[in-house]
Amino acid sequence: MFTGIIEELGTIRKVGPGNLELAAHTVLEGTKLGDSIAVNGVCLTVTALSPAGFTADVMPETFRRTGLGGLHPGSQVNLERAMAADGRFGGHIVTGHIDGTGTVRSLRREGNAVWVTISASPELLMGIVEKGSIAIDGISLTVAAVTDQDFSVSIIPHTGAQTTLLDRKAGDTVNLETDILGKYVARLLGREAPKSSGITMEFLAQHGF
Repeated sequence: MFTGIIEELGTIRKVGPGNLELAAHTVLEGTKLGDSIAVNGVCLTVTALSPAGFTADVMPETFRRTGLGGLHPGSQVNLERAMAADGRFGGHIVTGHIDGTGTVRSLRREGNAVWVTISASPELLMGIVEKGSIAIDGISLTVAAVTDQDFSVSIIPHTGAQTTLLDRKAGDTVNLETDILGKYVARLLGREAPKSSGITMEFLAQHGF
């Protein structure tokens, strides 16, 4: 499990047919073969270590279903080690299992912040709510606005400096992971509740939910 608090920007050294080689420093501390590191939000297993980086195997399906397939030597990526049991929970629950990709529509500055708007499929947008959590390329962010075509987040200077998000431009692909808690609620309400408890959306509205 991850928290979406990026620890380091790594650099892609090589994109192989079945792996990625990355230059990194901070995330190597305490890391062993077989450990998990989120690369732009994608949970990958460390298969080789060196003093200056690591290698992770990547299945063809992962390259197809995420933005990892668009990486090339020199690309910077967001890196986070799996959360330690005694670590601080500064973001939200991030599994490292990408739900799909979105496309950057625009970046707009407002004061010291930058609004980033991302288009996504209707299926993904169903799991995104205003003031809820979203992981964009592994970054834990709060959703500022949602429409039926896209959603927006507002990026503070610290987040912009510590991640790759503000280096994106319109048309770029980003990895998206919606809130795991929302997925469980949607499944319970949509599939299990009518069969077992009789709870419906009308029932919840009548009782103040």
